[in-house]
Amino acid sequence: QVQLVESGGGLVQAGGSLRLSCAASGRTFSSYAMGWFRQAPGKEREFVAAINRSGSRTYYADSVEGRFTISRDNAKSTVYLQMNSLRPEDTAVYYCAGRSGGSYYTVGYEYWGQGTQVTVSS
Repeated sequence: QVQLVESGGGLVQAGGSLRLSCAASGRTFSSYAMGWFRQAPGKEREFVAAINRSGSRTYYADSVEGRFTISRDNAKSTVYLQMNSLRPEDTAVYYCAGRSGGSYYTVGYEYWGQGTQVTVSS
């Protein structure tokens, strides 16, 4: 098992930036592919970004491509989501997630954090 704890959320004006962190504990972090998801009020949870175990491959939802960057530091057991040019529609609870597998993934995650709120004001 792996435990995930997100941090770094908050309130930011449109056009601003935030960096989310997700610290993992438990089994070897580098064994897991990681992803970020978000859920806005009244909407289903949606995929945001994913990264493979080594960090060499990434994949993004169209809505965040070019604005968000996912990265990981396996020595620190942490995955990050750098969010730039934020928009009000990015407002949501952001979750990190982990799963086994050698690629990057948009589905099938086994482990989830508790989420961190991101609010973007216009």
